[in-house]
Amino acid sequence: DMSEYMEKFSVSRLIGAPPGYVGYEEGGQLTEKVRRKPYSVVLLDEIEKAHPDIFNILLQVLDDGLLTDGLGRKINFKNALIIMTSNIGVRDLKDFGQGVGFATKNRQSQAGDHARSVIQKALKRTFSPEFLNRIDDLITFSSLSEEDIFKIIDISMRGVHRRIEDLGYHLELSEEAKRFVAKRGFDPEFGARPLNRAIQKYLEDPIAEEMLSGRLKEGDTLLADKDEDKEKLVLSKKVTKKSSSKSTKANKSSGDSNGSEEAEDSSAKDAEA
Repeated sequence: DMSEYMEKFSVSRLIGAPPGYVGYEEGGQLTEKVRRKPYSVVLLDEIEKAHPDIFNILLQVLDDGLLTDGLGRKINFKNALIIMTSNIGVRDLKDFGQGVGFATKNRQSQAGDHARSVIQKALKRTFSPEFLNRIDDLITFSSLSEEDIFKIIDISMRGVHRRIEDLGYHLELSEEAKRFVAKRGFDPEFGARPLNRAIQKYLEDPIAEEMLSGRLKEGDTLLADKDEDKEKLVLSKKVTKKSSSKSTKANKSSGDSNGSEEAEDSSAKDAEA
């Protein structure tokens, strides 16, 4: 997380403190990990928040694949894949609308080209030309659609299902409930984070209240579905068919006992004869 390296002195945390300083023998957080595992993926999240001196250090990494740590050792980055993420240009894209009309492939390609051009201009205003020239490829992510958010629900709900099952309960979501949460958690400007807030508001909090109420027993299954007026989710305990299965088993056992009694009567009659 490059937001932790916003100060000038934080550069030494990456490559290690210079000789004579505290922590000189420990090595840097970046150089030491790459030295131990040279075949690795290095993710620099939100690179624009780092101090400008860190960009100068990354120049030789992106060009020669080498970096000298605080101990004077040459750390080899040639077998490492470096990925940098950034939110630069996102604010400039807020004013760009799709306009009125059908979302044809031509319009979508024009929107993608415009987004890339806006982001490239923002990158040139933030980073130096020599830094941008050492980046192999620039990938622009498209905004998430409502259908994408619907697919992400299953991924985001894995942790919720796991926590509920650890407590001894089960949860089932109907398709209408998923559509409801996806619609409430859809925001093309902020991505998938509103979905997590919608899951907490419409699912996690009501489920927690239902558990605290004492109406549930261990092993019960909660069913989340949309109500008739389609304005909120309704949690209900799923009814199992254990009682009917028990009655059928009882009938079978009674039938078997009757059959055995008839067999005993017939055997007794044969013995008397």
